[in-house]
Amino acid sequence: MTTALTASLKVVIADDEAPARNRLRELLSECPDITLVGEAQNGLEALELTQQQQPQLLLLDIRMPGMDGIEAAGHALKLPQPPAIIFTTAFDGYAIQAFDMNAVDYLLKPIRQERLNTALTKARLLLPSQLAAIKPLQRARTHFSVQHHGRMLLIPVAEVIYLRAELKYLTLRTRDQEYLIEESLTTLEQELGERFLRLHRNCLVAQASILGYEKREHEGEAACVALLKDVPETIAVSRRQMHLLRKLSTP
Repeated sequence: MTTALTASLKVVIADDEAPARNRLRELLSECPDITLVGEAQNGLEALELTQQQQPQLLLLDIRMPGMDGIEAAGHALKLPQPPAIIFTTAFDGYAIQAFDMNAVDYLLKPIRQERLNTALTKARLLLPSQLAAIKPLQRARTHFSVQHHGRMLLIPVAEVIYLRAELKYLTLRTRDQEYLIEESLTTLEQELGERFLRLHRNCLVAQASILGYEKREHEGEAACVALLKDVPETIAVSRRQMHLLRKLSTP
C-alpha cells in the first residue's frame, strides 16, 4: 500500500555532512507547503526526531556513520504512522538503477531544485518488499527496533546477549531486560552470523557473551549448556553445534 503525500508536509532531513543539510534546507525553503521540523546527522538522530515530530517525510542520506539511511528507513517503517522515505545518495548509476527497479525515490547529489520537486510529488511509503530488495546495498544492522509500552526502542546489537525463538516471536535478551520481536531466527543468523552463534535450533547467542560451557545431567542424560556473561540463565547446546563452542573456547 502506498500513500499520497498531503498538501502540507512536515519533513526531517538526515545527512552527516553539514553542507549537504544546508543545501537541502535551502532547496526545501523554495518548496511550497513544506515545514522542516528537524535535522539529523545520522540514522539514530533521524529516528529520534521522527518519534518526536512525527513528520510525513524523511529525506535520508544513505551513507552515514552509526546508522545508515537504509537501516533507519527499515526502523521507521515499523512506527504506527510511518513516514514516506526519499533517499539522498552519491551512488553511481548502477546503484541508482537498482533503486529505480524497486520504485524507491531518491535524489542524486548534487541535488537540483527541479529533481527535488519531482521527488516530493512522487514520494510514497517504502514497502517492506522494496526494502528487502535493496538489502544487498546495506551493511548488517546496528540496532533492533522493539515496541515497548507504545513506543519504539532501539536496542544496540552489541547489547544483545541472545535471541531465542518462542512460538511466533523471538525473545531478545540484554543484560537488564527481555523484549519480544517478530523476526526470523534464520534471517538474523544470515545477517549477523559473524557476531552470533547458533548453539541450538531455537537460539542465537552473541559470541562476546559466552563465558564457556559445562556438562550437566538432564533427564538422566548428559547435556552441555553455555554459560553467559551478565545473566544467570544458561543456554542448551545441541550436540551438532558443540564443535562451535569448543572452537570458541579454545585459546
